[in-house]
Amino acid sequence: MSGTSEGPRPAAVAAAGTVRHAITERHTLGRTTAEQQEQRDPGEPREQSAADPGSGSGSRSGPCCESEVRALRDYHAAFQVAPLAMAVIDHEGAIISANDALAALLGTEPAALCHASAADLVDLASDSRTWHSYRQVLDNRRSRFRCTRRLKHADGRTLWVEVTVAPVPESGNVLLSIADISDRRELQARLRHLQMHDSVTRLPNRTLFFERLASALEASTCDTGAGIGIGTGAAVYGPGRRSYGDGGGDGRTGRIGLCYLDLDGFKAVNDTLGHRVGDRLLAAVASRLTECADHDGYTRNGGHLVARLGGDEFAILVEDSTGTEQLADLARSVLVALQRPFDLAGQRLSVSASIGVVERVAEGTTPTGLMQAADTTLYWAKADGKARWTLFDPERNAHRMTRQALTSTLRPAVEREEFVLQYQPLVGMADGVVRGVEALVRWNHPQFGTLAPNRFIGIAEEDGSIVQLGRWVLRTACRQARRWQLDHPDTAPLFVSVNVAVRQVWDSDLVTDVAEILGETGLAPKLLQLELTESAVMGSAGRPLQALQALSDMGVRIAIDDFGTGYSNLAYLSRLPVSVLKLDGSFVRGFRYDEGAHPSPADETIVEALVQLAHRLGLTVTAECVETSGQAARLQRIGCDTGQGWLFSRPVAPERIAEMIVAVAANHA
Repeated sequence: MSGTSEGPRPAAVAAAGTVRHAITERHTLGRTTAEQQEQRDPGEPREQSAADPGSGSGSRSGPCCESEVRALRDYHAAFQVAPLAMAVIDHEGAIISANDALAALLGTEPAALCHASAADLVDLASDSRTWHSYRQVLDNRRSRFRCTRRLKHADGRTLWVEVTVAPVPESGNVLLSIADISDRRELQARLRHLQMHDSVTRLPNRTLFFERLASALEASTCDTGAGIGIGTGAAVYGPGRRSYGDGGGDGRTGRIGLCYLDLDGFKAVNDTLGHRVGDRLLAAVASRLTECADHDGYTRNGGHLVARLGGDEFAILVEDSTGTEQLADLARSVLVALQRPFDLAGQRLSVSASIGVVERVAEGTTPTGLMQAADTTLYWAKADGKARWTLFDPERNAHRMTRQALTSTLRPAVEREEFVLQYQPLVGMADGVVRGVEALVRWNHPQFGTLAPNRFIGIAEEDGSIVQLGRWVLRTACRQARRWQLDHPDTAPLFVSVNVAVRQVWDSDLVTDVAEILGETGLAPKLLQLELTESAVMGSAGRPLQALQALSDMGVRIAIDDFGTGYSNLAYLSRLPVSVLKLDGSFVRGFRYDEGAHPSPADETIVEALVQLAHRLGLTVTAECVETSGQAARLQRIGCDTGQGWLFSRPVAPERIAEMIVAVAANHA
């Protein structure tokens, strides 16, 4: 509201050339007895006075004079007994007459208010905007002015009043009315407290927390450069952890810190013991958090705000923090405090918390940015095992942001044809002839460049876009395999191996997709091999198992990828429609003799046993990550059927595979 004042201010010049003393919190109202005796009773009518409210300018005579005098007395009587505090002031701002309600409100006598400056009484000269508006009313250039002021009664009480100034019609005077709104303000304060505090824990709620956070960031930004800086000899506590001292004599550092915590397993308390016990636990947790924050604030540089943001989420806001070490100490103390058991109405409960810790320079920080960082860090603490605190890591967050960017652009990338396939040969270990290729997808991202599958396949499986992407890979690979077959009819056709995620089996009709693509491209089913990871295949039951069986019956080969790293349940091999085992590269790496590497006899024994077992079951074996001729020789001796790795070729474009086919044909000519 225009002219609102939240506290006592210095007296101001009420009119040009005269200094009037403000009767506010620093002055009490009243005059000496002699001064009061010199004044006439303002309640007595003065027929000839031009200053009386409602009077004209000069004397009146005639048959209506007596009735007008009686009306004037009635007006004066009503003015005096009115419950609303009022005063008539002249165009200079001096009080002509005041009623009993105004005198009672200010703790003085009506006569003591005559000739006093109205602006000084209610502190209207404390700021230029209020004073200007007030003078406009006095000069009859404004119809009304209203503002709120805080005054001090003669007995020391603080009063909140609403001041209204308006011209008196057909008069050069102005009516000043003052309404005591102290009760209303107190009610508003109580309602605001209820609105801004949590009813269970009595802590500030989310609304008040963000209000305080925004205010703290704004204040820190305004104070930046005013004696704020890193003190000399700042102690370094470890990677990314630094102390910034007290920032000067006023304790301002220009930094801000936040501990954002979530109780681990609180839902189980509500579900098993009921919400009443859950609420008591929340209140007890709030009490311990407040103790930790108060102790840290007392030993450091001031109190901290503890708030309940909702559910079992709490936050501790540290204004003008001194560095990450302060927040780390606070987080550790919170974990220790919450580890102590809670005794609640005969129930002994133990809880833990995960805490995300963020500490940074306040300048350039927004409430949204700070809370996003805190929420991300809290998620890290949960993912890392719970019951711990985790400090915000910009590098780790950059990786998360990159992942988020990939997630948002993955689906449109398929439509924009940003993906390409490269092919890695699968070579016969006995003769070195290329028997087939594995299709490996790459993403030519416009921002991040060429991305390998490990950068985006996991994301695609999470958001379901793997179905759309997998269908594109399958169609493109089958079309390319058929093209090679048509372009080189005199050589044995290459089979193409395509990776399939287990979600493709669950979320799509994989059997129908494969049948349609094979029919569309003209590729024979025996020239298609589908690879599924060991963990996906070994637990297959129901729909996945039915789909694999249908594909096998169709003539498509099923391969278990990375065999030996998952369940390795050999009993499943006799039940599943599997044609090929692809041994994980970790076994093959144990075969290396070159460059000082020591071979692992155990790895060789395991591989030899797996190859023999697979052959007994009618399966072929492919060794992955073959990088040296020594590895190839030992795998050949063991009886491995095909090999794949950099010894033979890296993943290459389709044109390079065509050249390999031509070279093989030339060698056999």
